Amino acid sequence: MGRARHRADPALIRTGLLGGSFNPAHAGHRHISLLAAKALGLDEVWWLVSPGNPLKPKGGMAPLVVRLRSARKVARRSIIRPTAIEQQLGTRFTVDTLAALKKRHPERAFIWLMGGDNLAQFHQWRDWRRIAKTMPIAVLARPGYDDVARASRAMGWLRGFVQPRHAAIDWTTWRPPALVLLRFRPDKHSATALRRDHPDWALPFSQTPTRDAITRRMVY
Repeated sequence: MGRARHRADPALIRTGLLGGSFNPAHAGHRHISLLAAKALGLDEVWWLVSPGNPLKPKGGMAPLVVRLRSARKVARRSIIRPTAIEQQLGTRFTVDTLAALKKRHPERAFIWLMGGDNLAQFHQWRDWRRIAKTMPIAVLARPGYDDVARASRAMGWLRGFVQPRHAAIDWTTWRPPALVLLRFRPDKHSATALRRDHPDWALPFSQTPTRDAITRRMVY
């Protein structure tokens, strides 16, 4: 099962990438990120706060700088590093972002983190097969999405590249495409529910420009 392995460079910084709107960031994002970090032996998790998700409506989307500040608040005192690096890279689609990050950061080994809900619609993403060939993927199960994710078009292609859960710590030796399915205690937090229950959630966060912790450039 899976592809041939290769020797990993132990000096590489093991980095998980979790993309999303973070509109707003919440405890569920932190929960799955830290559990994934433990399972995969990650040094850091980068939250890629998207300037705009092509698959999500723009209505109700808070400004990027507000969502970045929200993510920083939730991620504080952890190995999670929120960033708006996609704005700096000028990329809109995940496939382009991941290629640019690998080129810009050869000192890091990256793994893409995605929820089971995203796996269910992964086949709708731009060049999704190329994403899978760019770096390993860890799928984080989400309640209610198991059946649709397993039956998805993307999973039909990826099934032959699934790696055993007990080998997740060795992901840097996997040659993509390579996929591992991770299941943790469910967390019911939802950005949709938070926006519904707290429609003014963005008000406490300043809209003034702030410096990105990774790029060191200003985010507007």
